[in-house]
Amino acid sequence: MDVIFKCEHCDQELSVDASGAGTEINCPSCGEPIVIPGPPATTPRAAAPQHAGAIGASAAAKEDKHFSVPVHDKPTEVLIEKPLPPLEVAAKEGIKLRVKTFRRSDCVEVGKDHFDEIVTAFLNKAGESNVVTITPFNYTHQDLASHQWITDFGVLIVYKG
Repeated sequence: MDVIFKCEHCDQELSVDASGAGTEINCPSCGEPIVIPGPPATTPRAAAPQHAGAIGASAAAKEDKHFSVPVHDKPTEVLIEKPLPPLEVAAKEGIKLRVKTFRRSDCVEVGKDHFDEIVTAFLNKAGESNVVTITPFNYTHQDLASHQWITDFGVLIVYKG
């Protein structure tokens, strides 16, 4: 059986065979001389349950375990955060999702483009925490005055509302 003890100088945990009890050695960590203590006095244990088979007779069943539990001064930080639920789950849970589409051609007044101001005002009104996705898109429409096909752009906004 091994004797497990700590160096009185550097607090290094050491393990030595019980036959070396009482001898003086130099600590392998700090080099200071230390005397190996004797094995701890054994106290009578309750009768261990008899295990049938090889497991009960194995060395692992007879091994004394020395564990130390870490103690923290403050709560530990969360390293893995729970991901947000997918849109399908949010829809099933009853969260109301709404869709708003802005086409650039609808935001032009008297030759002046107000697309950015209109989209920004809507996003401010909806709130950043309520916006789920913003998806840009291209589309083609026919100009009523010139009858030409014009390619334009817009955004599709999905938000909680």
